[in-house]
Amino acid sequence: MTHLVVLGLDSREDAERVIALTDDLAKQQLLQREDAAYAYKDAKGKVRIQQSVNLTGAGAASGALWGTLIGLIFLNPLAGFAVGAASGAVAGKLTDVGINDDLIKHVGQELQDGHAAVFLLARSATVDRVVDALKPFSPTVIQTNLTKEREEELIQALQS
Repeated sequence: MTHLVVLGLDSREDAERVIALTDDLAKQQLLQREDAAYAYKDAKGKVRIQQSVNLTGAGAASGALWGTLIGLIFLNPLAGFAVGAASGAVAGKLTDVGINDDLIKHVGQELQDGHAAVFLLARSATVDRVVDALKPFSPTVIQTNLTKEREEELIQALQS
């Protein structure tokens, strides 16, 4: 089962550092992350969202490859590349996996200017090691899909 944890942070820079930290924790096999994103409010109050997976770019690259291969079969690889890239980009843009975009936007709108929220969707984690790694950022738990007891434990662990 995957678990969603939304953490409030003091700045966009902290959010970027936490995302990078979760990448490192995943490499150490301390966290099996399914998806991650962060939202922040810039100085003008506009909500900005950064996803960890760019499905549009991945779709375009995949589509370009397949389009080129199909184009080779029909003796027009350039047209195949263009059509494949365009259709792959559209498919990637329309694909919504992982963290719900509406949730990210909603939480982002509630942030104070200059603050950020990190959204982590994880399948498993070595909780004590992940919590210890997150503590220096003084995150606030905004929302989770954990049980009430587990959420309270997480809040206490991050505050200790």
